[in-house]
Amino acid sequence: MQAKADTYDQLVESGVVAVLRGADPDTLIGITNALVEGGVSAIELTADTSGIERMLGELTDSFGDDEITVGTGTVLDAETARMTMLAGADFVVSPSLHEDVIEICNRYGTLVAPGVMTPTEAIRGYEAGADLIKVFPASSLGPGHLKSINGPYSQIPLMPTGGLTLENAADYIEAGAECIGAGSALVDYAAADRGEFETITEQARAFSERIEAARAD
Repeated sequence: MQAKADTYDQLVESGVVAVLRGADPDTLIGITNALVEGGVSAIELTADTSGIERMLGELTDSFGDDEITVGTGTVLDAETARMTMLAGADFVVSPSLHEDVIEICNRYGTLVAPGVMTPTEAIRGYEAGADLIKVFPASSLGPGHLKSINGPYSQIPLMPTGGLTLENAADYIEAGAECIGAGSALVDYAAADRGEFETITEQARAFSERIEAARAD
């Protein structure tokens, strides 16, 4: 398990956290390789995926800490958080604010990112010990909402997730996001099933370039 600071640095360096929901074990390694080749090195497997423990182990066995950081999303309780940490998760993400999840992640030194929508939830999660705040679903209120939270709470690192696309990714970076989470807009599962992993590499590279350009502005 990586140190929190190393995980945080990798998430920010990647710029994009690839959210793999219901990933197929048969294409998991191919998808991950494709993402890494495109510059995306942060991989999130949702905890409701069948065989999640085995898949986490497969990723950690197949890639070094210098290649990827792997975590779990859709974590709703401390028991699930602990299970995935034991299976190799470097970070834990929730769609909502669960202080028991924050507490157990802090106990075992794992980066944790609860989901919030309001400024009150954001500061509550940060005060409870969150390392990164996931603004979710980000697209419901747009980058302007993220910018409004970032204004008075510039000390809180934000990761907007939910509805982010290649077209709006830069807007969220410019609004103050440290990194973003992207799912179906990033990973084409149908292409993976056909063995066309280069399609995923091209999309990952496009996301990476948009984020790099937004950070440079």
